[in-house]
Amino acid sequence: MSLPRKIIINGKFLIAEATGVHRVAGELITHAHRLIDERGDLARQLALELWVPAEGAERARSLGVPFRIVGPLGGRAWEQITLPIKAGNRIILSLCNVGVVAAHRSVTMIHDAQVRSTPQSYSLPFRLWYRFQHAIAGRRHERILTVSEFSRGQLDQYGIARADKTGVILNGIDHLGAATADSAIVARLGLRRGRFAVSLANTQAHKNIAMLLRAFAAPELADIPLVLFGSASADSFRAAGVAVPPNAIFAGRVSDAELRALYEAALCIAFPSSTEGFGLPPLEAMLAGCPAVVAPAGALPEVCGDAALYAHHTDPAAWTDAIVRLAGDADLRAELIAKGRDQAAKFTWRSAATRLVDELLALA
Repeated sequence: MSLPRKIIINGKFLIAEATGVHRVAGELITHAHRLIDERGDLARQLALELWVPAEGAERARSLGVPFRIVGPLGGRAWEQITLPIKAGNRIILSLCNVGVVAAHRSVTMIHDAQVRSTPQSYSLPFRLWYRFQHAIAGRRHERILTVSEFSRGQLDQYGIARADKTGVILNGIDHLGAATADSAIVARLGLRRGRFAVSLANTQAHKNIAMLLRAFAAPELADIPLVLFGSASADSFRAAGVAVPPNAIFAGRVSDAELRALYEAALCIAFPSSTEGFGLPPLEAMLAGCPAVVAPAGALPEVCGDAALYAHHTDPAAWTDAIVRLAGDADLRAELIAKGRDQAAKFTWRSAATRLVDELLALA
């Protein structure tokens, strides 16, 4: 009887500040392990082993899956030197945009092509590093994975990876359903249910929050606060030359429980990105019964379908009008809530993990 094929999972992301991409990696790893543990037929064919540098052990432990601390070195040197040397001829799975340059036997998930399509969102060193390693991964690695048909098209368009070499694994969003809402944040921020919008505190150009702040500076939205969650502060936007209106509230980083409470109490989520490889927040909001207003850009129409209200990402007045309309039309809001819950239910981590396992089993 042959042994199952061992896939080494690149755990370097567990030493970095948590991002949405890292959330995807953690959920895929957790649910893929669970799927294999539950199914003997899969366990006989495939074994996943998470490898981490020493400084990633604590966060690896929090995932609740088997892992191995591998040394020496740390950071990028660990990923690009230690990992391929120790892995030998075994396949390395990297889920966070950066693959192992020296390893031909690799599967790498590249979430989007935004270093090409919106380079102004990133620093020059970041752009150069990503462009360098994306070019190598797309050419040399056995398989490229991404998170939407839109992203697959973008990777092909920019010459990063051919469409026929790229598999699509749609994200899940049901992690938020496991959180019990912590409503204390709504009271702490002095918010009224159904009378505020939520969005991201992010200064990257493609997130387009500067445009959204202009929309909320309109007199029609003076009594509807915009609550921004994430690491950027009002001073971060001002330093970038963006005017911050008085009805903008910066909540800082929030837990899943706090985020669920904000979604449940909000009038809507406003998500004006000019491009997205997938776009988790609108679907997370839909899952919690929060209508989504989004831009018809990137993968957002693909993942939101007809369950969202659309406003063009270059038109602040259109965003003002859409949110005023939603605030004054209870029937429209109820319709979007119902459609949103149906749409969000299509995106589960179990389905995503099943697709990942299928991709790994299909490797020659």
